[in-house]
Amino acid sequence: MAETKPSEKKISTKLIIIIVLAALLLLLAGGGAGYFFFMKQSSETAHGQVTDGEGGKNEAAKPAEIIPEVYYDLAAPLLVNFPPGSSAKIIKVSLSVLVESDASVGVLKKHEPMIRNNLLMAISSIGADKAKTLEGKQELQAMMLNEIGKVMEKMAGKNTAKDVYFTEFVLQ
Repeated sequence: MAETKPSEKKISTKLIIIIVLAALLLLLAGGGAGYFFFMKQSSETAHGQVTDGEGGKNEAAKPAEIIPEVYYDLAAPLLVNFPPGSSAKIIKVSLSVLVESDASVGVLKKHEPMIRNNLLMAISSIGADKAKTLEGKQELQAMMLNEIGKVMEKMAGKNTAKDVYFTEFVLQ
């Protein structure tokens, strides 16, 4: 009898462990199913998909069509010489322009000579000393976006330039 008591104790602890693990597994499965169900519903309502009373989606609640934005890299880097006595002799800048659509890229390509001219003037006006600082680079970036916007507005009737990004910025 002394031998049967330890074996009964082993069986009962094994049985308890199995029951606890099975209960834990059921809880995790239920929690995962609940998460999936509720997160799916909340994401649909967050994206404007309203359901009608019969479980179908309401067509009037569709979000506006999203137009993909496009990056356009200027063909060649912009090079500007600074006057003697400046802290740098030249600056070399390469740019990417973020525009609303492929049609806007066509406008940029068509009027790139005018855009390049205006950007070169903007770089010259900022000066080497200011271009070295973060604030100067940010100011130059804003000036460039403004100049590109002016050209697009003048030549195409609509400014679709969203942002300008430096892909290369060298001062020597």
